[in-house]
Amino acid sequence: MAHEINTLFAKLWQSYVAITPSAFKIHTLLEEYEAKETQQASSLVNDHIALRTFNADKVNLNKLAQHFLDLGYTEQGQYNFEQKKLRAKHFEHPDTRQPKVFISELLIEEMPQQVQSIINKMLTKVADDAWQQDDFLYSGKHWQVSLQEYETLVAHSEYAAWMSVWGYCANHFTVSLNHMQSIHELAAVNSRLKQAGFTLNTSGGEIKGGPEVLLAQSSTMADKVEVEFTDAKKVVPSCFYEFAQRYPMSNGELYQGFVAASADKIFESTNSK
Repeated sequence: MAHEINTLFAKLWQSYVAITPSAFKIHTLLEEYEAKETQQASSLVNDHIALRTFNADKVNLNKLAQHFLDLGYTEQGQYNFEQKKLRAKHFEHPDTRQPKVFISELLIEEMPQQVQSIINKMLTKVADDAWQQDDFLYSGKHWQVSLQEYETLVAHSEYAAWMSVWGYCANHFTVSLNHMQSIHELAAVNSRLKQAGFTLNTSGGEIKGGPEVLLAQSSTMADKVEVEFTDAKKVVPSCFYEFAQRYPMSNGELYQGFVAASADKIFESTNSK
């Protein structure tokens, strides 16, 4: 079972770094720093990944979640993002070393009619059984959109615009600070990344949350990648890298959930504006 989980996350990582070269550089940078400080080979632990989708029957949140439920994950929390017209759930595995999974979906019916039309046209290209395929979670996009359609989506939902370009892949991976040996504060990671020339998401502050909500998070801004639309090329945001520090609850165990107010700002790491 662990092998299957590890294989899935390895495939998700490969498709993610292919369009997020900064994540690979940061991963290497932090591992090398850990190795130097601790004098031993070090590998970062992934706190969680996030996946995005639409609330349409053939690709909804529950369809994506089934891949993880089949691997022993269980649903542990639900979240609503009214302003962004999103809802989400997070899933955990009994083996706490396995990454948590955060899956969100856009509520299509709450979008303006022109946005609904573009999304529904995209979804006609997705096979009914696509979600059942082993590689669905890293299968990318199943459709083509024009630059004009992309711009229409951006104007109403950065999330929908991102989905139109990238489809099914990990939107981000997350370094667990709790498993690092040499850096113990999120601010120190942020400082190191800025020194190395990486841009951080400052929406809601560089650090979202903190000990008072049992979870502190920060993230880079998404890489920019040139994409070919049906009628033009344009440089657009791809994916980003997140960093999470969890704090102990009253029972002494680390909090494993998510904080909606912080996640709301993390979503903006893929904003094009």
